Amino acid sequence: MTTALATIFVFGLIVFIHELGHFITAKMSGMQVDEFAIGFGPAIFKVQKGETLYSIRIIPLGGFNRIAGMTPDEPLNERSFYTKPAWKKFIVISAGAVFNFLLAIVLFFGLNAT
Repeated sequence: MTTALATIFVFGLIVFIHELGHFITAKMSGMQVDEFAIGFGPAIFKVQKGETLYSIRIIPLGGFNRIAGMTPDEPLNERSFYTKPAWKKFIVISAGAVFNFLLAIVLFFGLNAT
């Protein structure tokens, strides 16, 4: 049981950092983030802060950021993903992997420092 909980915690931390990378860069790029979620399926917990809904969902196998205008089929505004320049889209999309890499560096140096 402890191993399963530890696995869920570690995986959840990795997912959280990954999605946080997308979230922070989307906000800094002036994009509208409608939802920041950890997990999939029905929400266990959710809270609305400003324009963003923050939620924790029942299946802890990933997460997502719902950014307005990710496809041209959605209604677009000046803060939509689709209307932003390509370099901003690239930064937002790649930020998840970059944040995971930074997490690995921080953990590596943190563990070696102790």
